[in-house]
Amino acid sequence: MKRHIEMLNALFIHATEGIVVVDGQGVIAMMNPTAKQLFGYDEEELIGNKIELLVPIRYARSHASLRMGYMGAPQARGMGHNRDLFARRSDGTEFPVEVSLSPFATSEGDFVVAFVVDITDRKRQENDLRAANEEIQKLNTELEMRVTQRTQELAETLLKLETSQQEVIRALEKERELNDMKSKFVTIASHEFRTPLATILSSASLIGRYVHTEEDEKRQKHVHRIKSAVNNLTEILNDFLSVGKLEEGRMHSVPVEVDLPACCSELMDEIKGVCKEGQQIFYQHEGAAEAWLDKHLIRNVLINLLSNAIKYSESYTDIWLRTRVDEAGVHLEIQDQGIGIPESDQTNIFERFFRAHNAGNAQGTGLGLNIVKKYLDLMKGEISFTSKTGKGTTFYINLPNYAPSAA
Repeated sequence: MKRHIEMLNALFIHATEGIVVVDGQGVIAMMNPTAKQLFGYDEEELIGNKIELLVPIRYARSHASLRMGYMGAPQARGMGHNRDLFARRSDGTEFPVEVSLSPFATSEGDFVVAFVVDITDRKRQENDLRAANEEIQKLNTELEMRVTQRTQELAETLLKLETSQQEVIRALEKERELNDMKSKFVTIASHEFRTPLATILSSASLIGRYVHTEEDEKRQKHVHRIKSAVNNLTEILNDFLSVGKLEEGRMHSVPVEVDLPACCSELMDEIKGVCKEGQQIFYQHEGAAEAWLDKHLIRNVLINLLSNAIKYSESYTDIWLRTRVDEAGVHLEIQDQGIGIPESDQTNIFERFFRAHNAGNAQGTGLGLNIVKKYLDLMKGEISFTSKTGKGTTFYINLPNYAPSAA
């Protein structure tokens, strides 16, 4: 028993979350060192005081009422769903928090333990993303003004040159086509942010659950996922920009020696965070581990195809990624059990902005497979697929495997 008590004390003292214990009247009974650091108080300043001392003054009265209601029917739950929570430091400054409550009873009465997490960094990231979205909207408005101005200038020029009516019609049709492309671009850009944002929010939430010191490895794993997802946001923007760069010939394939199984395993670990309930991704590799590939391009190709497999497959279905390195080159296979591609759409599936008729309301840009095809062209690779509606789709990729000096 003594050993158990010592272990519990150690967990309480070394927990990375702030822990505050209050009694049934909302009086602070205990707090761990992390909580003292978060709120900037010495323990003797808080013990015996009401928990409202740690709540922003403008919420203190309503918090007391909510606290009494909670104590009438206590249960373990998180706080702050669909609204922001703030805590107050000793100097009066406020900071955003996540709080979870767990009631327990002792011989001395009823108590509630509150686990408090400072989410200032996460809020800063969310604000940064919100600012980026506002900047996109601003650019959209400017682009619309420029398109309008250009249309007016074009109409005036056409009138001055007394061009034929058919030439005017063709010019206006081209302008409308550009407007449609611009509208599609702005709409799909915001949709494509959602997958990495979901990874960020999921990992940030899971980090708060690992309160024990020995779980630091798990915390670091989710920190890594958050960083990877933020990087993926940047890569998504780069993909949109790459459409123009590809057509202008400003992108090139630079093969480096890659540990293909390690690269695929890392990518799968990252993308599993966006799988639907019950979905599983299986990976198989044959042949040598090392291959000469452009790591950035092949990673984007796999992210796109695996994301499509997840998106267009139902829950509790399986997805397979198979890789093989042999004398003929590098071979990749991505197979799903999804909705499939209708036969009538298969000839157009790699066209820009094209989406199959059975895609329904599933999010998508219509650019992904077009970019995949162009990336593989840069790497002198080939892509093909087989698909049956309602049964799934399998993509096959073949790539050369040689060092740049041997090209």
